[in-house]
Amino acid sequence: MDQRVHFLTLSTADLDAARAFYADALGWTPALDVPGEILFFQVAPGLMLGLFDAVKFAEDLGGGGEVGPPAGVTLSHNVESPAAVATLVTKMADAGGTVLKAPQEGKFGGIFHAHVRDPNGVVWEIAHNPHWRVDADGRVILG
Repeated sequence: MDQRVHFLTLSTADLDAARAFYADALGWTPALDVPGEILFFQVAPGLMLGLFDAVKFAEDLGGGGEVGPPAGVTLSHNVESPAAVATLVTKMADAGGTVLKAPQEGKFGGIFHAHVRDPNGVVWEIAHNPHWRVDADGRVILG
């Protein structure tokens, strides 16, 4: 199996809240929006983030009950500076996100970061990591 991921799909209790947070408030452009079902955003070359209505997500898995929000997972967004971390965290909070950790120096890895929970429980790490970069062919360089 090739070492890659094409879709990251999350169970979403309130698809309308997800749309309001990502598309309306943060300005992300949906690649596909099926009201009451699923919302897709292209987040990188060849990678889509899907927000799937929780009931339909469970149905797609073959179960009958709802599936809760992701636990023990963060989605990370790296920005160019500590000031950009603070700016984006404020924008996310204004859009209905809950700040779990205010912008600060991280305990691990020499980063400056914050954590914000979206309206459906998805936790985002907003970070400035001066040791992280993406080279010309899309390969991530750590350290």
